[in-house]
Amino acid sequence: MSSAQHLLESRPPSVAHIFLSRVAATPDREAYRHPVAVGPAAAGAEEWRSLTWAQTAERVRTIAAGLLTLGLRPEERVAISSSTRIEWILADLGMMCAGVAATAVYPSTNAEETAYILADSGSRAIFVENAGQLAKVAGRAAELPGLDTVIVFDPEPDMPRAEGLDVLTLEELEKRGAAHLREHPDAVETAVGAILPDQLATLIYTSGTTGRPKGVRLVHDCWSYQAVAQEVSGLLLPDDVQFLWLPLSHVFGNALIAGQVKTGSVIAVDGRIDRIITNLPAVRPTVMASAPRIFEKVYNGIAARSKAEGGIKHKIFLWAARVARDHARTGQETVVATGRRTLPRWLSVQHAVADRLVYGRIRAAFGGELRGSASGSAALAPDIGYFFAGAGVPVLEGYGLTETSAGVTVNPAEDFRVGTVGRPLPGTEVRVAEDGEILLRGPGVMRGYHNLPEKTAEVLESDGWFHTGDIGEIDKDGFLRITDRKKDLFKTSGGKYIAPTEIESRFKAVCPYASNILVIGDNRNYCTALITLEESVIMPWAASQGLDGRSYAEVVTSPEAHALIDGFVQRVNGDLQRWQTIKKFAVLPRDLDIEHGELTPSLKVKRPVVERQYAEVVEALYEGAREA
Repeated sequence: MSSAQHLLESRPPSVAHIFLSRVAATPDREAYRHPVAVGPAAAGAEEWRSLTWAQTAERVRTIAAGLLTLGLRPEERVAISSSTRIEWILADLGMMCAGVAATAVYPSTNAEETAYILADSGSRAIFVENAGQLAKVAGRAAELPGLDTVIVFDPEPDMPRAEGLDVLTLEELEKRGAAHLREHPDAVETAVGAILPDQLATLIYTSGTTGRPKGVRLVHDCWSYQAVAQEVSGLLLPDDVQFLWLPLSHVFGNALIAGQVKTGSVIAVDGRIDRIITNLPAVRPTVMASAPRIFEKVYNGIAARSKAEGGIKHKIFLWAARVARDHARTGQETVVATGRRTLPRWLSVQHAVADRLVYGRIRAAFGGELRGSASGSAALAPDIGYFFAGAGVPVLEGYGLTETSAGVTVNPAEDFRVGTVGRPLPGTEVRVAEDGEILLRGPGVMRGYHNLPEKTAEVLESDGWFHTGDIGEIDKDGFLRITDRKKDLFKTSGGKYIAPTEIESRFKAVCPYASNILVIGDNRNYCTALITLEESVIMPWAASQGLDGRSYAEVVTSPEAHALIDGFVQRVNGDLQRWQTIKKFAVLPRDLDIEHGELTPSLKVKRPVVERQYAEVVEALYEGAREA
């Protein structure tokens, strides 16, 4: 038995056990960094402050003990609705160590759906970030007879009234916990010692692209497996500094915390998306997890700035971008073909020149120390993946679902393949069914959907194989490639099957102005598309075209913008089969967003919602249609 297999098979019962062991092993090492305001509030000045593992444990133990004073029993649910911040992590670890189960709620979730999740999960308490999150609960308290307590991270002078609920600040909960520990100093260790691997640890509700969210039941062993698998596979190293901005209500963020606790690495946490560009040079992370949308935005921003500068600078960027892609693609192709990475001398020389002129600045924008950035939740356009790989910012695509406690496959930093989602993590099995559907089995797979045995039976076989609903293929080296969502595949009226995400990915790769695209054609005689444009990129273009002074909506719906985007559509069409080509398209007057229900909190497009909201636009694209 290999050492990796031994570590996996002898893994601790829970992340709570791993956390206490980590604190005992490295109490004085840095665990977390978080931003803190300094000076007058109006000035907006901040600094990063650190917590050691011992300091983290002190707060986690008082939170856990505070929860125990509420009379909570093992596996009873405590919800959390907050943006990504240090208190989220402390509260989550506190819940783990108290033996209760966490119910994750996206802070962007509206009051109605928040109430549904709290009622369906049977949550007895909830951590909320501020008065706004408290108001969602207070307004629905009568519908939540099982909810007793609300704990607020950031109390405000005029908090909403919450009839029938005990409202505490986090500080007050910790004071209760500290008092409890003075009388029962071993209370937390006793609670952790009683945790069994198959006890419920977390309920995460799938944001879903259709229908009500389903509660995914993840047990302590799921997270313990994630923690150990990340360590033995080398995804996280003890000396890593990770920048964490992803929503912690999402399964990806939870898995990252589990791995960090196991390895003892550092997390710098700040969920404010508008601070990412500022934070990266300050944190200088070695690893970062992200969604493909962020890399698309970064690339489009770089390309737009280059075009705005014009002249020789723009030509240099276009040349360097081509060299980056050729360098990464050629290197990968030779590895696949021969097992060794070999490059023509002329390409190596060009790459070295481009590195001095362009790539160094790109790496510096990411902090200059990044050895890899894990990407998940959606496909990254291969051209963008090759660009960043060639520039020295490798984007390591992985694959996982809420139902598998996040990652099941990932690209290794030392041998990553653009266009794939990597190989299975140790201990996870992956196979492709006869119809092309990807099936998964392993310790990270959920134990079912909460209160939905029929839905569970639809996707989870008795022998543990989970039906993902994704279509894919495995190459000769064991790398998995996702080709589409099973439910997203559609057939034209001419009988041709279309994989829309493949076309959408190609368009995003060639069009630097694109934000979102939705290819449509189910039971239609040709494909069309709804397209939205990135405001920060299209508006500078508009100014250069004499369209300054117009609003975003006026710019994107102008004949000039339509002509611009048509050029990119035709470019994509040139590489597609006739039945795949986009015959007509519409540029929408605003981008898709979470607030209008068009995107999930993890930024996936809700296709049925968008098609329904823009039904008239879609029908106009098919007016007078003839067979194509």
